[in-house]
Amino acid sequence: MDLGLKDKVALIGGASQGLGRAVAEELAAEGCSLILCARNEKILNETCDAIRESTGGHVIPAVGNLSITADVERIYEEGVERFGQIDILVTNTGGPPAGRFEDLTPVNWEDAHRGLLTSVLDLTRLVLPGMKERRWGRILNVTSIAAKQPVDGLILSNSIRAAVTGFARTLANEIAEYGITVNNILPGYTATERVEELAQTLAAKEGVGPADIRTRWEEQIPMKRLGRTEEFAALAAFLVSERASYITGSSIAVDGGWIRSLF
Repeated sequence: MDLGLKDKVALIGGASQGLGRAVAEELAAEGCSLILCARNEKILNETCDAIRESTGGHVIPAVGNLSITADVERIYEEGVERFGQIDILVTNTGGPPAGRFEDLTPVNWEDAHRGLLTSVLDLTRLVLPGMKERRWGRILNVTSIAAKQPVDGLILSNSIRAAVTGFARTLANEIAEYGITVNNILPGYTATERVEELAQTLAAKEGVGPADIRTRWEEQIPMKRLGRTEEFAALAAFLVSERASYITGSSIAVDGGWIRSLF
């Protein structure tokens, strides 16, 4: 299937590893030029080099912290300076720490708000005018299954990712007439560094091993396994493609059936 992505320009957050890297690899294989964002310069440069080598694509690194508005603005300007425009935005940042409400501080809430919501608002505000002018654009927010079915111990993610869902659903209606789609993709338990870190955190609190936590998750998933990053990236690539031009305002899970709700 030709996704119609050749020569499109994509800005991808959290792209040095995990889900973000998997999406970057998939879009590069489809012919996209990429601006990849992450905080760790060494890992980001290694990722960009690997994607260039495997696909021959145009890939530039943009080091920065997406929870800082000035960094977001600089990253956007670097991308436009190099490629002239941004057609596709994939928002993705690391998840906030686990914890119960009474264990979390106002600083924890502020950091989570800036990382999960403010970063989305800042990036969208910058790319939207160009998308409207060209009457084509794709905005895809990587959120979490926690936005649809709360996960115990993840009150920060449960709360703020739900706000991203409301924002995206409303924005989708506001800009649909310009040929711009806005969707959310909800990863479930996937074999990434972030999920391994969460397993270790929960294991330490419960006095068990990380393998016990992973086994517990697998038992909750109808497919009885964690997801693979390439499975997630396949849907992401479709949602930002020309072929998905009539899909907007949706929140779609890639979770092996973990979410039990009807909608």
